[in-house]
Amino acid sequence: MISRVLTAELAEHAGQRVTIAGWVHRRRQLKSVSFLVVRDRAGLAQVVVVGEPPGLPREESVVQVTGTVRTGPRAPGGVELVEPEIEVLSEPSEAPPFDLYRPVVAAGLPTILDHAPVALRHPLLRAPLEISAASVAGFRQALDGLGFTEIHTPKIVGSATESGANVFGIDYFGRPAYLAQSPQFYKQAMVGVFERVYEVGPVFRAEPHDTVRHLAQYTSLDAELGFVRDHRDVMAVLREVVAGMLESVRGRAAAAVDLLGVVLPEAPSEIPAIHFTEAQKLTDSEEPDLSPAQERWLCEWAVREHGSEFLFVTGYPMEKRPFYTHPDPARPGYSNGFDLLFRGLELVTGGQRLHRYDDYVAALDGDVAPYEGYLQAFRYGMPPHGGFALGLERWTARLTGAANIRQITAFPRDLHRLSP
Repeated sequence: MISRVLTAELAEHAGQRVTIAGWVHRRRQLKSVSFLVVRDRAGLAQVVVVGEPPGLPREESVVQVTGTVRTGPRAPGGVELVEPEIEVLSEPSEAPPFDLYRPVVAAGLPTILDHAPVALRHPLLRAPLEISAASVAGFRQALDGLGFTEIHTPKIVGSATESGANVFGIDYFGRPAYLAQSPQFYKQAMVGVFERVYEVGPVFRAEPHDTVRHLAQYTSLDAELGFVRDHRDVMAVLREVVAGMLESVRGRAAAAVDLLGVVLPEAPSEIPAIHFTEAQKLTDSEEPDLSPAQERWLCEWAVREHGSEFLFVTGYPMEKRPFYTHPDPARPGYSNGFDLLFRGLELVTGGQRLHRYDDYVAALDGDVAPYEGYLQAFRYGMPPHGGFALGLERWTARLTGAANIRQITAFPRDLHRLSP
């Protein structure tokens, strides 16, 4: 690999001759002095070229620059490279669709998405992806600390049995198969192996939604744990996960947070929770589910009444929950399930699951044949368990205030988009 110093490390090498490498973010040619701004994964650095050079490399050229580190109050970031030797490693065959060096993005969303491989180089468009990556790191770290084991489950399945959502069918060596809607069945089975498991992976929903909050493929952060008393134990773990994700974003993506002007929330020591029936009363509704407008209202209420941007809504009606959801023993019409709302949007769905084989037979009205593979784990004894799933793109969009989930997704897949 090229022996180099990152731009963010230059101040540590004042007076030394070092090599940096990256892309030409911007060039400015004056009569007697010119400037190159070089961009690498850590940030930007200015290179000073004295005299009349034969020609500076164009924006987005990939260069290696060896020079002397000079500090000074007039240099961007207080440091720059002088007396440079510039080697061009590659040059662009055409100009980017918009200027990447400008402080604002001078392009609309369709242009950005059509040219994502180069558009995402803009610091403002890259920053949400840094926050997303830091969030995943925090998710893993929090659950590793709680004794969870990371698993990896199939994304091609033989039957479409988990929920009523539409699925993508594929030809699997001449027989039908489907892209998985979630790792739900597999992570439950793996509770019987490791007790506590989690997964970070893609899920696929062939729902014809054309909204700012839906994608056909998104990244799901899933967790499942055994030996719970009920859904409240799952909610307690989720609170620790949310706190860990926020801490990771603060530590790993501080520059991105500052660049975007993101105001990160605090994870309260105990996230407030209300039962679904109370939510109905507060929103003057008799519907068996919450509308987007009601979710927004409840989040505003949680801020006013509890000072929390997070709110658990528990006890959704069983009719609105998957068949594997455990009912509330005291109120069988309602579930031991929950949603976590954040900044006006449902962010997480979770709850306690059924764990006895006979309960599954009853929930499926005896029609167990399509679920034989899934039910196998329950034939051999499973502990009381539960879990949750968090949509990474929704999380990142809520944190950054993005109006459209596609703004914070590198290569979104939706009703209309299948490339790049």
